[in-house]
Amino acid sequence: MEQLGILTYDTNHLKTEQVVLHLAGRYQLVIYGLPFTSRPSRPVYFQHRPNQSAAAHPRELCRRYNWDYIPVQSDAEIDNRCDLYLITGAGILSPACLRGKKILNCHPGIIPAARGLDAFKWSVYHMTPLGITLHYIDEAVDAGKIVSIIPTEVFPSDTLETLARRHYENEIHVLSHFEEHLHNPQNPFEGIPQGDATRRMKPAQEIELAHKFQVYKQAYCPSIEAQYVYKCPPPMDISN
Repeated sequence: MEQLGILTYDTNHLKTEQVVLHLAGRYQLVIYGLPFTSRPSRPVYFQHRPNQSAAAHPRELCRRYNWDYIPVQSDAEIDNRCDLYLITGAGILSPACLRGKKILNCHPGIIPAARGLDAFKWSVYHMTPLGITLHYIDEAVDAGKIVSIIPTEVFPSDTLETLARRHYENEIHVLSHFEEHLHNPQNPFEGIPQGDATRRMKPAQEIELAHKFQVYKQAYCPSIEAQYVYKCPPPMDISN
């Protein structure tokens, strides 16, 4: 593979930093920076992913490793020079961007059971297994050809925080080692029922999630006793 493209945001971005540092020395990268608009803050009862802005800017990574950094105004400006593209940060891509490209995405849920946003939270909420799906992108959301699905392990002593951290690390590892899965695909969840595409979880549902977590652990670690109980954080003011 001569060149590997990275599709991300034109801003400091942790997932991008983590993935490309794993790829450094293995590939010559071209990083495309898409416009980034910060979202209004919203109340969150449980933060399941690390702060993505606490990272280096992709431009700095390119300077360090002598890679091309190409800021674009829209995804339609992303050229087809690379053999393969990885998504480390992007919204839904347009048909113009998808045309003529092979694009891999890492979805933090098991497709088709967990599609859409907040896949970690909804998987626990709906009592479905946790895993990372490496798949090709097409014009349907979270519905491209699946390459591999890698489970996220659940341990008896897990809290929501430790399980969310391991799940996020699984996502970084899978995307950083995509070539292993292209050569040796796996899917232990073949035939899993399809779920509805989800939106962001509301704080009230996150509170329910926290109380469901022990039952979730017992479902996926059936030998454990109910000795590890998640302690809910103090209530937050969500009136504004």
